[in-house]
Amino acid sequence: MTHKHTAPDGLVIVDKPSGFTSHDVVAKMRGIAKTRRVGHAGTLDPMATGVLVLGVERATKLLGHLALTEKEYVGTIRLGQTTVTDDAEGEITSSTDASGLTRDAVDAGIAKLTGDIMQVPSKVSAVKIDGVRSYKRARDGEDFEIPARPVTVSSFAVHDVRDAVAENGTPVCDLLVSVVCSSGTYIRALARDLGADLGVGGHLTALRRTRVGPYKLDSARTLDQLQQELTVMPVAEAAEAAFPRWDLDARRARLLANGVRLEMPDAYAGAGPVAAFDPQGRFVALVEDQKGKAKSLAVFG
Repeated sequence: MTHKHTAPDGLVIVDKPSGFTSHDVVAKMRGIAKTRRVGHAGTLDPMATGVLVLGVERATKLLGHLALTEKEYVGTIRLGQTTVTDDAEGEITSSTDASGLTRDAVDAGIAKLTGDIMQVPSKVSAVKIDGVRSYKRARDGEDFEIPARPVTVSSFAVHDVRDAVAENGTPVCDLLVSVVCSSGTYIRALARDLGADLGVGGHLTALRRTRVGPYKLDSARTLDQLQQELTVMPVAEAAEAAFPRWDLDARRARLLANGVRLEMPDAYAGAGPVAAFDPQGRFVALVEDQKGKAKSLAVFG
């Protein structure tokens, strides 16, 4: 019998290069890990760099739950120009002299975009409208509206303001910002809306994701580094970092692994996904409280 290479189960935290789609990175990882079972948690635009969480083998079952966690970014917003895509990838659609903007006006605009807000995603985005991705509708020249949806921007800070001149000679203003936000928040939509509020237009010129849930840039590896040495965070460690931990005795761990709905302690009520472990520290299942019972979201035990 020939020995079959088995890829390790776990998460791979990639520092995505610019110019790659999230799908490109998944395709590369399939080659590196020698398995088809690779997925990603939460896309990152081609222009953007930084933390992209990939799951290999059984860890792919965690991805949908990880995609919903909080994210953190640093980026540059250019005030004074709008683009088709709300970022530097798209052609410029308007230019307005932004040299008269005051810091107070910028801060007031940012305050309006902080907290629980209603956001309309960018037209050139992966949001589906009636089953068709928005960017496809935009490319096909359709005129359409995307409904606003609630997002939470828990922090939106300006670290530097630089006056600049765009290639077409328009005086513009570049803001270096950091954002902490909920899943589904578009940073380029924040740039677009800030520029619109200030009356000069705006778009995103650079973006780097520094955190997805508990996974930060310091644990991320470039594709080149991963090609040299595949660094995988074991499923148990990944789950413990991202979700509350519930320790079970051997009997209950076995029951849970066999699909029995256990009583869930009150401490985890409304906590979202919870990682259940057996006495040996093995990750048995990802569960969620449903009317006091543990509903399995993904079983590993």
